[in-house]
Amino acid sequence: MSFCSFFGKEYYKENFKPGIYVCSQCGHPLFSSRSKYEHSSPWPAFTETIREDSVTKHMETLTAYKVLCGKCGNGLGHEFLNDGPEEGLSRF
Repeated sequence: MSFCSFFGKEYYKENFKPGIYVCSQCGHPLFSSRSKYEHSSPWPAFTETIREDSVTKHMETLTAYKVLCGKCGNGLGHEFLNDGPEEGLSRF
């Protein structure tokens, strides 16, 4: 996974400095810090990608998409529909 480190503290979960989150494999821009929010999951949480083509999505269930880097196909996790900080927003 691009952001995850289970050998200690997850650095990016609690990082709220302004900036762009990129794919760990190819450097493709994925998320802006403006769409990041606090969530109880162990990973960083975002409401939207920078651009529509930042990621590729494949439906896994009725409420979740598998999310890949839009450039290299690196696995990024999931988009959970209607699980964002406000009604109608997704959580990446």
